[in-house]
Amino acid sequence: MNQSLLIELGTEDLPARYVQPLTQALAQGIGGGLAKRGVAVGETRTFATPRRIAVLIADVGERQADQNLERKGPQIAAAFKDGQPTPAALGFAKSCGVEFKALKQENGNLVFRKKQKGRKTLELIAEIFEETLKQMDQLVPKRMRWGAGEETFVRPVQWILALYGSRIVPLERFGLKAGRKTYGHRFHAPKAISLKSFADYGPALWDARVWADFAGRRAEIKRQIEAEAAKLGGDPRIDETLLDEVTALVEWPVAISGRIEERFLQLPPEVVVATVETNQRYFTLFDTAGKLLPYFITVANIESKDVSQVIAGNERVVRPRLTDALFFWEQDRKQPLEAYGEKLNTVTFQKDLGSTGEKVARVRRLAGDIAARVGADAATVERAAQLAKNDLVTKMVYEFPELQGLMGGYYARAAGEPDAVARAVAEHYRPTQAGGPIPSTPAGQIVALADKLDSLAGIFAIGQKPTASKDPYALRRAALGALRICVEGPLDLDLREVLKAALDAQPAGKRDEGVLNELWDFVVERLRGYCIERGATGEQFEAVRVMGASRPLDFVRRLEALQAFQSTPAAATLAAADKRARNILRQSGGQAASSIQTRLFEVPSEHALLAELERVDSALAPLRAKAAYGDMLLALSALKEPVDAFFDGVMVMAENLEVRGNRLALLARLDALCREVADLSCLPG
Repeated sequence: MNQSLLIELGTEDLPARYVQPLTQALAQGIGGGLAKRGVAVGETRTFATPRRIAVLIADVGERQADQNLERKGPQIAAAFKDGQPTPAALGFAKSCGVEFKALKQENGNLVFRKKQKGRKTLELIAEIFEETLKQMDQLVPKRMRWGAGEETFVRPVQWILALYGSRIVPLERFGLKAGRKTYGHRFHAPKAISLKSFADYGPALWDARVWADFAGRRAEIKRQIEAEAAKLGGDPRIDETLLDEVTALVEWPVAISGRIEERFLQLPPEVVVATVETNQRYFTLFDTAGKLLPYFITVANIESKDVSQVIAGNERVVRPRLTDALFFWEQDRKQPLEAYGEKLNTVTFQKDLGSTGEKVARVRRLAGDIAARVGADAATVERAAQLAKNDLVTKMVYEFPELQGLMGGYYARAAGEPDAVARAVAEHYRPTQAGGPIPSTPAGQIVALADKLDSLAGIFAIGQKPTASKDPYALRRAALGALRICVEGPLDLDLREVLKAALDAQPAGKRDEGVLNELWDFVVERLRGYCIERGATGEQFEAVRVMGASRPLDFVRRLEALQAFQSTPAAATLAAADKRARNILRQSGGQAASSIQTRLFEVPSEHALLAELERVDSALAPLRAKAAYGDMLLALSALKEPVDAFFDGVMVMAENLEVRGNRLALLARLDALCREVADLSCLPG
């Protein structure tokens, strides 16, 4: 009879970042190991708290299905000599545990077959458990050893619970034997809990103040935070990563609130958030206008009899950190942001590429060049570029590196810099993550673009481009960010030309055409991923890429027009026609005439196709000037019928060489029009 299998590892408090990965690894290892051995398994549930990871698998079969074992041995030619079995053949029989005569000869080989009765599940679990622990070890680079034993785990293991139905699974590990005991909340219910069967697990832990289901506990924490925030008249800032971390830190969540002293509200809200959330794992509150409120919410792991003491303790912990932050804020503003620039010459950007001060000088020149190309305010752009990195040597950013750029923006405003400069400084690291916002102003976009392109060019120049597994300088993110700024800004730039300027400005390494080509290929691969993520197909991307990809904004506009056009009836016909025309032209070996002569036309469809080609070409003229790619492709739709009629009624490779050359010239003109926006021959059709 099938039964549910429950396995729990009880530990000392686990690091929050490992709680979920280890739980999933336990579930996948046990469930996958059973399935691989032919044991029936049902629905899998996981449980995870700071002190336990567990898996419950329903409807686990009592034994594995009977196994048909088969092994292929040596070839017959090598199995016999002078009619007698060779040592290789005898060794194969011995390895199979049978006499030589029990082997069969099939398809030129010795073969061993045996039907083996399936083993009991309780006998299999021990080896599956060992395999699973090895997989779990791979998730944790640094593990602990405790007591006199040599076994390791991320934290010392205190108990093993293993039940198959109501029976104990015979497991031994970490100097422990599996049993039917688990433990409740460390403070509310510290005594051992003996389970009769797997079905008692959830209810028993609940009674012992342990909310074992991670997803349910997470949802409850979020509900409690929102309810507590509503009492305080604010909206909580609930970062999903922080919510996961807090969920992994508590077994019985109780949300409580505390106050932030008014004097700390003069700090930029990002500083308070970084202090309260990152360091203390509390949640901050904002009013409907987005103003930071003087409260925080934390999640305790206990129902305290005197909650005021818990609140006072949390306030006492956060106060010195915010006091330090306020000190940094006041000290940093005693001199203008510009004054910090000189110190950047003592900060190394990269040993072969010089100091951060030298990088700033390169970025400033490149940003000015970009501004001139797009018609932006060069003075604002260059001023922002000059100040963008200065906050790296402030006390605040030294303490809170994640606030670089943002603090520069605040210090720029405090020093009286124009708002456009301050915003550009604050936003020039954007986008900081996949899907994150790009800078909101033209100046910010240009400085961010110059910064990213300088890093790309410099690292490629010194030969430290990313590998398949390593990207220490985050160049993939930099390239994608540069592309997004060009497309979403929008900045209509020849990005390859700007990259060349960035490469030429580098102080070291190779700066030749080969490095530029390698760098550009790297950027184009990021462009491919960006476009496909936005819904383009590989064929559509290639159809535009062959036209050139150096202007990302123009590239994406062509691609979007092509995507819309491909849904029309004419698209497949024109793609097929252009493929056919291209193949004929390729095979003709350059026999097309230099011009089209109507006197050489022999059938009406030739006249009709030329007339339509000329009409479409004329219609495209004003559309080319406006880069109205969608309208240009729709104009090409008119070619569908005359192209079909031409191929139905004309033999292009006529015996008369003049007629042949004339018809090939007609196809060449068709092919040229089919490549006005994208190479239609790359599309299915």
